[in-house]
Order: sequence, then structure tokens, then C-alpha cells
Amino acid sequence: MTHTFPTDDVKAVEQLANSIKRIKEEIAKVIVGQDQIINDLLVSLLARGHCLLVGVPGLAKTLLIKTLAEVLDLKFSRIQFTPDLMPSDITGTEIIDEDSVTKKRIFRFIQGPVFANIILADEINRTPPKTQSALLEAMQEHKVTAAGITRTLDEPFFVLATQNPIEQEGTYPLPEAQLDRFMFNLWLDYPSFKEEIEIIKSTTSDYKPELKKVLAADELINFQNLIRRVPVAENVIEFAVKFIDSTRPSNGTNQFVKERVAWGAGPRASQYLILAAKTKAVIEGKFTPSIDDVKAFLLPVLRHRIIPNFSAEAEGISSVEIINKLIK
Repeated sequence: MTHTFPTDDVKAVEQLANSIKRIKEEIAKVIVGQDQIINDLLVSLLARGHCLLVGVPGLAKTLLIKTLAEVLDLKFSRIQFTPDLMPSDITGTEIIDEDSVTKKRIFRFIQGPVFANIILADEINRTPPKTQSALLEAMQEHKVTAAGITRTLDEPFFVLATQNPIEQEGTYPLPEAQLDRFMFNLWLDYPSFKEEIEIIKSTTSDYKPELKKVLAADELINFQNLIRRVPVAENVIEFAVKFIDSTRPSNGTNQFVKERVAWGAGPRASQYLILAAKTKAVIEGKFTPSIDDVKAFLLPVLRHRIIPNFSAEAEGISSVEIINKLIK
């Protein structure tokens, strides 16, 4: 199956590959290492997905997101999730205002932190479900309903939620249906010995790197649209759907899955795999994704979508091990 790509799109693919390289160079001025995470964040942003970032405290999760927002010249806002956070603390509230001339009282809406392009939802599992769902509605609909009025959020709109895997005291784990709204579940690892030495050197001096803005919001939206136009061969889509189907115990073909998986991944997983593969292809200057491009994202897309059952948990088998076994 051959596709003729419009000349404008050919140029755009080159531009995007170029821009991504520059973005990574800028981020590297502040963040040491974490190449894979940065790459996956950019893929998710371009594919209009959202990310869940899991890592112990002190791995520069916040710094990474802030740096990304700065390099992309986007409006950034950080919401620190706490047990007493209310939905209106995210979406915004109406206040009564008095008109200085007419002395009439009017309601005025004050926008909450969700009205930004990049949202860092810090420790999303610390807040009760009612508040979590206010953010998740915004992620899903790109709209916010406050005081009975629905307001549309600015594009691009990208949510990065962080979760701390250690403290489970007083946390509200995200339900499976809400986890499914995140395109990727990314795990941050400790830096290597060499990287940590670099980090200590750069963070304990007074050196402040100058970050250049690489992309503006409208350029980013054009690139997001470009990715939707990328053609995908039938066999690549079939591979993605087949793999997702193999994670479901109900399909009954794989004994291992049948015995150890409570719930497999839904259709959203296949959509995200294809979108991620398209994005990766374009970033690398290719015009259509291959099966290998799909394979590159099996872990981040499926890690939070496969639910091991009791016997798997009893044996200490995690979703990651199940995915790795299926890949083999």
C-alpha cells in the first residue's frame, strides 16, 4: 500500500523532526538523562494524550514538566492535590462583584488552574474521587462545567499527573476507568551513578540555564493535526489490535492470560498504540509507522490497563511481567 504524501506534509514532517530535536536539546540544559521519559512525554503531547508519571520523590518530575512548558512557550499551571482540595479549586469559582459605576452586583467567574495548556497534577492520588473526577472530566472533554456553564479549555491541553508509589497512607488510588484516560503510564527510575553526579553538580551551583522557546501553541496544534493525517498500513493496525486482544482473558487463546489476568486492555489501548506509533514515525522523519513502532509503546500503554487477578498477585506477578511474557 503506497501513499503519496502532500508536499506540505512532507515539509511539516521534516520541521517536526527538527523541532523535537531542538526541544530535547533545550530540556537537556536542565534535566540530566531521562531520555526515554522525555521522548514518551513528547509523543503523548503530540498525540493529544495525557500522562501518568510514577516515581519516588526527588526525581525532578515537577522540574521536567515545568521545563517542557517553558521550552514550548505554553501556559503552565501546577495543582498540588491534597485531601481537602475541592473541585472548584481546579475548575474555578464564581464570585459576587460590585460594579463601581452602577453599584449593581454581578457574578464573575474566576478561572481555576485548569485553564492552562500544560497542567501538572501533583500527587493526584492524594485527593478524594470527587476532585479527581473534576480534572478527569477536563482531560476527557477539554471542557469545564462550573456554576452551570460549560467553558471550553484552550488547546493544546495536556495533563501530566504524578503519583508517588511509596506512601499509600491516606491516598485514593485512581479507579481503573479513570486510569484508562491516561495514554501512558511512565515510571521514572533513579538516575545512573554518572547522571547523579551531573545532577548534583548542576543543582548545587548558581548556574541558571537560559531556555529558548522552540514551539508556540499554534505550531504544536498543526503538528498534532499532522499526526492524525499519517496513514497506517492494515497489518500494523491488525498487529496492535491482535496484541490488545491477547491481553483479555475472555478470548481464551492464552492459558497464561486466562489464569492470571482479571481484566485485559480495552479498545482505547489499541487507539493509543497506533497514535503513539504514528507520532514516533513522524518524529523520526518517516511517513508511516511500522510494527516495531507499535512494539515500542506496549509497556507504557498497557502497564495500567492490565489488571492481574488474585492468583497472579499471590505469585507476585505484575502487569509488567504479563506484558513481557506476551511480547515474547
